[in-house]
Amino acid sequence: MPELPEVEVTRLSFAERIHGARVRGVRLGAPLRWPLGRDAASLVGSTVGVVSRRGKYLWLPFVGPAAGGLLMHLGMSGSLAFGTLRSAPGKHDHFDLDTTQGLLRLTDPRRFGAVVWSPALDAPPAAKLLAGLGAEPFDEALTPQRFHAALQGRRTRIKAALLAGDIVVGAGNIYACEALFAAGIHPLVRCDALSRPRAARLLQAVRDTLAQALALGGSTLRDFRNAHGMSGEFQLQAQVYGREGEPCPRCTAPVRRRLIGQRSTYYCAACQRR
Repeated sequence: MPELPEVEVTRLSFAERIHGARVRGVRLGAPLRWPLGRDAASLVGSTVGVVSRRGKYLWLPFVGPAAGGLLMHLGMSGSLAFGTLRSAPGKHDHFDLDTTQGLLRLTDPRRFGAVVWSPALDAPPAAKLLAGLGAEPFDEALTPQRFHAALQGRRTRIKAALLAGDIVVGAGNIYACEALFAAGIHPLVRCDALSRPRAARLLQAVRDTLAQALALGGSTLRDFRNAHGMSGEFQLQAQVYGREGEPCPRCTAPVRRRLIGQRSTYYCAACQRR
């Protein structure tokens, strides 16, 4: 599943190129998770503004005949491509935004992705879809004190809390495993049992892990590609994720795997304290 680094890498790969483009046409393929919510033809003639991201959603604002924008989500297997070649759509190509500067195409074999029209980010349906998201990981307002205070109100396991994304967004499965390893925290520790110093260390580990992932183009575990068609390389640098039975890079004890919330969790029982 594309996580925050993959979505941000995707945004960076086409945002400048599509900015200022005028919409020439819109094609809808097989239905995605939710309907577009507006007549596709009404978007023609609008101009694309500055593309932004909130959590794992991309926001493509429009000015002109269709003032508002498109909220896009890549779902479990989606990817966006942007280029000047306008090839015929394939079986899994479910949305095309044809502009004067290129064609933006959403490909999604499992069709859990979404392209939804909204008059604004703070208006329905966008506001409702974004309402449950936690803080952005690099937001300066997310201080170690606020992070710790949010954790103190939870009795759930820290790995599950990171995946939930309602305290801080972006720590998907691979990044949660890596951040917990970097912070030396066992994935089964209860949130309200974390001391303030350990919470601060975890927040920094989340930020460092996501920053590294962004620098490496995200992770390609199956078929992720950015809008240039390039795959990510973070998975090649992972310390514990996907390395069950291999020696821990710190202490050489074997890396373990267990299911937490139906997700494979990789950790070192020797280095990561409860």
